[in-house]
Amino acid sequence: MGPGMPLDEGLARADDHATAARTAAAAGRLLLELRGAVPPRAAGRGLGADGDRNANRLILDLLAAGSPDDAVLSEEAADSTARLESERVWVVDPLDGTREFSEHRDDWAVHVALAVGGILAAGAVALPARDLVLATGTAQPSSWPPLGGRSPRMVVSRSRAHPVTGRIREAIGAELVPLGSAGAKAMAVVLGEADVYAHAGGMYEWDHAAPAAVAASAGLWVSRLDGRPLRYNRKDPWSPDLLICRPELADAVLAAV
Repeated sequence: MGPGMPLDEGLARADDHATAARTAAAAGRLLLELRGAVPPRAAGRGLGADGDRNANRLILDLLAAGSPDDAVLSEEAADSTARLESERVWVVDPLDGTREFSEHRDDWAVHVALAVGGILAAGAVALPARDLVLATGTAQPSSWPPLGGRSPRMVVSRSRAHPVTGRIREAIGAELVPLGSAGAKAMAVVLGEADVYAHAGGMYEWDHAAPAAVAASAGLWVSRLDGRPLRYNRKDPWSPDLLICRPELADAVLAAV
């Protein structure tokens, strides 16, 4: 593990990992039900807005029932500076990839993570359309087969290219794999379907908290693009960049950017 690792599972309580996984899974089931009631040809922004609103309400209700003393930072809820006084803060994106969800694609996610003292302690990413929930708290890190002679696969945005992507591609000879949400991209690396996810141009804590927690728990390199660690529950939740990759590629990617 590198110095940028943002996860300390020792900060979590016994049930925090299960809470994250159950909550993300429940929101994912709700979102599938909502989407299943709308034919693809009739889907649009209204479906995405309904998904955001309903998944957020369910997550807030579940966290309030199970962790009533914890604060929550959610993309879809009004922020309160009271969370800055809380040691334990859940960082939530109820529907990451609203566009992909509305288009009846598979590459969208639900993010539920817990930060303790600004450091990730637990997290889960649900990929509901793939019937998958990936979470922290597993006994052993994941392992991936050697790259061998193949080119590394780098997941990138479907619609927004960034100059950093080109520099990394040239530096490591990467094959680009377009995908939707940040959670889907990060989990592609966790699952071994890709090798690098580098994001520049800005995002928010809720975009990467749960993906970073799960990726770090799996044994991947997780950091800022300059190698510095990620921190959470800051007054301004805006984050400039993110790197999740196989550890053996980290030095080459960091050098490229």
